[in-house]
Amino acid sequence: MSEQHLLTEIDGHVAIIRINRPKVLNALNLPLMEDLATLMEGYDNDDNIHVILLSGSKRAWAAGADIGDMATATSEEMRKRNQFATWERIKAIQKPIVAAVSGFALGGGCELMMHCDIIVASENAKFGQPEINIGVMPGAGGTQRLTRAVGKALAMDVVLSGRFLSAKEALSAGLISRVVPEEFWFEEALALAHHVATKGPVALRAAKTSVLNASEQHLSEGLRTERQLFYDLFDTEDQVEGMTAFLEKRRPQFTGK
Repeated sequence: MSEQHLLTEIDGHVAIIRINRPKVLNALNLPLMEDLATLMEGYDNDDNIHVILLSGSKRAWAAGADIGDMATATSEEMRKRNQFATWERIKAIQKPIVAAVSGFALGGGCELMMHCDIIVASENAKFGQPEINIGVMPGAGGTQRLTRAVGKALAMDVVLSGRFLSAKEALSAGLISRVVPEEFWFEEALALAHHVATKGPVALRAAKTSVLNASEQHLSEGLRTERQLFYDLFDTEDQVEGMTAFLEKRRPQFTGK
């Protein structure tokens, strides 16, 4: 695995991944996405890791896909490449993913951000799907996740005009979770990741699954899934510990079992 385009470290129960292609504003290419999916799958299977924090740089979260990878490809070549299979692997990650976003989150970068569960953005961040400017359209979920997040009217505006949203607009529209001062964008996201990591690991995975189901299932089906996940948690040691700790007025010591 390349040590250049992704930098990693473990901080307690938080796995930190930094996209690191500064010369191209962290543009996403096939090797990077493959390595990212592999890293996340490894952390998803590591009992010591409770939360994944995905970050770019101060200047750019990811300014899009690497156009050089695709500029001369044909439709058939793109289909055979099946590059979106890697994105499906990231979608399947069960542990919470916190995004620390600063600067540009555009095109594939915005789509990758929307694969994350909680998005903490710097007040200088810019969001958009400008693929229309180069003769194509979003292909990694941009038209679907963006519409579900912000609604048809704003999604059409962003996708068809190629304009960028400010952090304030993105927060107001429901695209991101929090906006923080530019100088604290990473620290605030890391603090949030550590806070989430104190919760019960089994409950975190179940809650993430249930919330994601809300955009893909009918309400009645989603409610059935939610209730089943809720009931299942009563077979876990974390549920016993969490409720006992609450009654005893102490901090719970979750084990992920």
